[in-house]
Amino acid sequence: MTARRTSTARRHRWTRELLLVAVLYLVYDSSRFLVRGDLQAARHNAARLLDAERWLHLSPELWLNTKFSRHPSLGVFGDFSYASLHYLVTPAVLIWLWRARPAVYRRARTWLALTTVFALAGFILYPVAPPRLMPSVYGFTDTMAAHAGIGWWSGDASAPKGLGSLTNQFAAMPSLHVGWALWCGLILVRHAQDPSVRTLGVLYPPMIAVVVMGTGNHYFADVLAGAAVTVLCAVLTGPLLRARDRLFPGNGAASALPPQPRRHPAADSAELPKAAIRGTPDRR
Repeated sequence: MTARRTSTARRHRWTRELLLVAVLYLVYDSSRFLVRGDLQAARHNAARLLDAERWLHLSPELWLNTKFSRHPSLGVFGDFSYASLHYLVTPAVLIWLWRARPAVYRRARTWLALTTVFALAGFILYPVAPPRLMPSVYGFTDTMAAHAGIGWWSGDASAPKGLGSLTNQFAAMPSLHVGWALWCGLILVRHAQDPSVRTLGVLYPPMIAVVVMGTGNHYFADVLAGAAVTVLCAVLTGPLLRARDRLFPGNGAASALPPQPRRHPAADSAELPKAAIRGTPDRR
């Protein structure tokens, strides 16, 4: 009976965590219903960002986009990375945490959710047209539209063909691609034991930053903002969880952890004599 209850509790926890991950993606995708403004307003905001970048001499996106558009192999690699890794690596890291690092799962999951909510606020308050939607005078190329014939995406960002209306075209500031990639990278660097996995954690965020600019989907300012939001939410996660636990005691960390295997009482009792023998001083 106990084993059945344990199995049921495990299924309930898995179901709840899967629903939470689904909500993360729904929150991200739902931003298209909440964004106000039209293409002209979004382009105006984007032009202001570009002006600020050029004044600071920090505007690598056009140079990167030119490289990606002139070299098809680089462009296709960037397009596939932009359209897929965002939706594959992040849940994979979450599942790995759930199974291998349950003690840090709750905090990491809350950190990711908070980052997503803050990014959504940015999409709503400051809609920005990505470089690929700027007038041709700015010189940007939409590499994903150029290579749409060999991928599952359409000319509407990373949305599958026929589903362009389901994506928020003005969700550029901050870059959630970069924010989620930085979250993945920091988690792997801190909690993975394999040096090769930690190395991937170091390389993944800057690779995604280059990809989002090279494909014409984000500005350098978006990249910086995405990283800043992720770091800010890392700082806010601890106080948020402590406040939650004070408001709802008893439903906090323990409920978020995967159930741990229980030892049979007979196994514990069998070890007692050995422990007692080891702990008994030699009286000879």
